[in-house]
Amino acid sequence: MKIILRQDYENLGNAGDIVNVKPGYARNFLLPKKIAYPAKPNYVRMIEEEKRQKEQRARKEKKLAEELATKLSSVSVTISVSVGEEDKMFGSVTSQDIAAELEKQGHEVDRRKIVLEEPIKALGIYSVPIKLFPEVEANIKVWVVKE
Repeated sequence: MKIILRQDYENLGNAGDIVNVKPGYARNFLLPKKIAYPAKPNYVRMIEEEKRQKEQRARKEKKLAEELATKLSSVSVTISVSVGEEDKMFGSVTSQDIAAELEKQGHEVDRRKIVLEEPIKALGIYSVPIKLFPEVEANIKVWVVKE
């Protein structure tokens, strides 16, 4: 049975591809879960419209991400932590702490978009990248100081 995929699906193909699958697999799994449409001309038009809307949405999100990146490039965050002897930190600074400080300054950034290889465990100044969109990245300065 020929079907048109609505979304990228592992081992089958990408969105918009016309693929041949067994009838039971299409009828019992792909069609009810709205992963695919039957390969008919009216569904081809629907897929093209869905692609166009998805591209338009992606362009809009990228534009918003670029605007936010320009705002964030001039932002610096100061996080004060308690330290012990020889300026050794208790705990560490994580992406959640940075996201909370950014939110206090009025910048709403999801903590999962803040790219930290590992938590910050020493005092100092760090440049932390924020991945806002696949091609859009902003760097902020994080100052870790003692209380």
